[in-house]
Amino acid sequence: MAIQLKKSYRFALRSSTYITLIASTIVGVFLYLLYEFDLWVIITFALSLFALCFFILQYRVEKFIYRRVKQIYDDVSLLESSSFQNQAVTTDMRTLTHEIEKFAKDKKLEIETLKVRENYRKEFFGNVSHELKTPLFTVQGYIETLLDGAMDDKKVRKKYLQRANKGVERLIYIVKDLDMITKLEVGDLHLEYEEFDIVELVQSVFEMFEMKAAKKNITLTFDMPYDEPIMVYADKERIQQVVTNLVVNSIKYGREEGTTEVSIENLIKNKVIVRITDNGEGIEKHNIARIFERFYRIDKSGSRKEGGSGLGLSIVKHIIEAHKEKIYVESVFGMGSEFSFTLEKAK
Repeated sequence: MAIQLKKSYRFALRSSTYITLIASTIVGVFLYLLYEFDLWVIITFALSLFALCFFILQYRVEKFIYRRVKQIYDDVSLLESSSFQNQAVTTDMRTLTHEIEKFAKDKKLEIETLKVRENYRKEFFGNVSHELKTPLFTVQGYIETLLDGAMDDKKVRKKYLQRANKGVERLIYIVKDLDMITKLEVGDLHLEYEEFDIVELVQSVFEMFEMKAAKKNITLTFDMPYDEPIMVYADKERIQQVVTNLVVNSIKYGREEGTTEVSIENLIKNKVIVRITDNGEGIEKHNIARIFERFYRIDKSGSRKEGGSGLGLSIVKHIIEAHKEKIYVESVFGMGSEFSFTLEKAK
């Protein structure tokens, strides 16, 4: 409080001092030249003038400057700036200037953050509508064709109903993935931790997608023979989903007659790191920071020849972070990519 009083009266004190010193000097010289010099008269005059100047200046400051400064505080407080809450109003210009500058910087940063979020929101909703309208229009088209008379032909009816069913399955797939991400973000998805062999899990994923890889002559392989099991402690089902999404992506964006290679290495005493490497298209540098966003498409044309919900990498990131682990990506455009994530070893 003392500091605030000192700052509040600083202008009046300094101004009164300057006026008193100048006036006392002039009076002293006047007395010395024309009358008898008396020190007590000078001291009494100086004290009286100082007190009078101080009260007059402080009154003027309070009446004309303080009110304007308080209005600035009131206007700023309407913007709910935390830096102005529960803070005494001061007429000290240096303090006020510093506070206003800090407020302006905070607001500028907040506005820039809101702009980024707004752009992300617009892009996200645009991507959601793109992902949903494709299967919806497909289903609608087949149903309208059937209603227009095609249902009378049993072969056409069965074929179109099967295709419409695939569109519905794709919609369900997208909704389920969105539901999973939402649960992971708010912490509602319970992880069932258990000990399991990560080598065996990767091998089972390889077997699941060897036919898909064979269509592009892509080899699914380990970097070396793993004769002994490597036991980790995590949610087996969720980690299988992580490996599945990463292997599927490596096949999807892999080159003909390419390779998807998995390695499992000791990282630190209680951690292993699983690396999934391909020699496919690779990712351009400016896309790497955003590939884990929901529905973010590297291919801006929007074509999805291989299907999928567009949420695979986002789910991977959320599952790994739900385990309180880390995921990394390294890529050279035109040469390939490597996704890696850490897991806790079984005790």
